[in-house]
Amino acid sequence: MITISLRPVGRNWGTISFASTLYLCPILDLLLAEIPAKMQAELRLGLQEALVNAAKHGNNLDPSKKVIVRFSLIDNQYWWVISDQGGGFDVKSAPGNIHADPFETSLNCDDDPTEYLPPDEAESGRGLCILHQIFDQVEWNRKGTELRLCKQVETRPRLLRK
Repeated sequence: MITISLRPVGRNWGTISFASTLYLCPILDLLLAEIPAKMQAELRLGLQEALVNAAKHGNNLDPSKKVIVRFSLIDNQYWWVISDQGGGFDVKSAPGNIHADPFETSLNCDDDPTEYLPPDEAESGRGLCILHQIFDQVEWNRKGTELRLCKQVETRPRLLRK
């Protein structure tokens, strides 16, 4: 079941929640409905990776647990906040450095993104680099149960009239 509330207008946030599943096409379609066509393919890949991580790794595909996505357009930036109901992961053990902001981690994609993972999960670590390459901001909370993603809207410079 998919629950939707409040389409984002101005600084309001829309919310979509769904039972943990890997069938994400309808959710991605809803999340990308207002996104310019030229940005959709790239953002679909990034959002799919983030949603798969929340459902599969966060909630262990437990259908009794939900993935909740809040989304908005704020000052020419698209924002998505993806939360799962899992036990979280140790953000400090992920590649990158923890900054002063409790939500922010950074990742050097030149490093092996799977280095911190057990061998049977090493394939999954590549998703972190995908997120960092697609989105302008990628931030986790300290518990590792919430991910904030931001993509800047491309704006054209205005022509000056004389």
